[in-house]
Amino acid sequence: MRPGFLLLLLCTCFFSSRGHNRVTLNRYKSVRKAMRERGVLSTFWKNHHLDMMRYSDACPVATQASEPLVNYMDAEYAGQISIGTPPQNFTVIFDTGSSNLWVPSSLCTSHACEIHNRYLSTKSTSYQPDGRSFSIQYGTGSLTGILGIDKVTVQGISVSQQKFGESVSEPGSTFVDANFDGILGLGYPSIAVGGAPPVFDSMMAQGLVALPVFSVYLNRNPDSSSGGEIVFGGFDHNHFEGQLHWVPVTQQGYWQILVDNIKVNGVVKFCSDGCQAIVDTGTSLLTGPSGDIKVIQNLLSAQPLDEGDAVECGKIPLLPDITFQINGVDFTMTPSEILNGEMQLCTSGFQAMDIPPPAGPLWILGDIFIAQFYAVFDRGNNRVGLAKVV
Repeated sequence: MRPGFLLLLLCTCFFSSRGHNRVTLNRYKSVRKAMRERGVLSTFWKNHHLDMMRYSDACPVATQASEPLVNYMDAEYAGQISIGTPPQNFTVIFDTGSSNLWVPSSLCTSHACEIHNRYLSTKSTSYQPDGRSFSIQYGTGSLTGILGIDKVTVQGISVSQQKFGESVSEPGSTFVDANFDGILGLGYPSIAVGGAPPVFDSMMAQGLVALPVFSVYLNRNPDSSSGGEIVFGGFDHNHFEGQLHWVPVTQQGYWQILVDNIKVNGVVKFCSDGCQAIVDTGTSLLTGPSGDIKVIQNLLSAQPLDEGDAVECGKIPLLPDITFQINGVDFTMTPSEILNGEMQLCTSGFQAMDIPPPAGPLWILGDIFIAQFYAVFDRGNNRVGLAKVV
């Protein structure tokens, strides 16, 4: 490492720790919990299935894409951005598993749009029309809209002429219960719908970040008022212990890496020859091939319920650790970190998801994993840094 680069890195970390280029994430009630409270969750699962079309080879100029609607069922972490001049505020999920920014349009009459913040282009003096439509296919229908261009501000970082999606139709009931308005994708440009540059790419191109990295800290402490944070242009060493362990990106679409193997109580049980995984802030759970996940659920004594697999919370001390070995380093999760619950039943953090070739099979290391391991996404060197959260 060149001395000048080291100095820049140190300055950036110090700069970030003072709160600049830092987006606070709030923790909200998930869609799953909201549906459960309304008594509609069982009906939802009967009418929906896991749609794996999101994870497929992508064309950067396409104006259509596909995503599984259930990916955001357990999403709890979201932050604030603004679009336009004067600014119009939105709550978005920062999603490393997609690459587009979209928010509801004032033209949208779907119920989900009507109860969320909607973007009104005629009120923005910096708005420019793009003229093209876009579509994201979900299991229950298409989220459709138009592409626009405007200023996007993320915690003091103002990106000019950012191309984004204005949804005019949102499918099903999932987005009705969502505590977020839209999605801000942080994946690579190759999977962006309509060839729109991801917001972070625009930040880099316009010289708005000191380093081509961003980092994610998720706080799962239910007693904390903060849900975590994203730092653009650096990382905050106060959130992790020891050093970052760097892992090369194996395919530049999602933040895809190689997992050496997966161990149960120290014994290799899965991926003995290695397997591909993506580090995805837009997916809350840990997902993998259905055959492997079925074995893991059995090892965790989890039983299938309408809303997911669950185990008696009192059994947690008796259950095994799960370890992901990545680039020679063990990242171990205890049962209490994998299982979520406050009363008698604890929901498993694992979920089956069969992603077909050529994109799959893939494991997804979602928010449950990232909450235990601070994640740094380095576009300059195409790698992911991981370290134990403190």
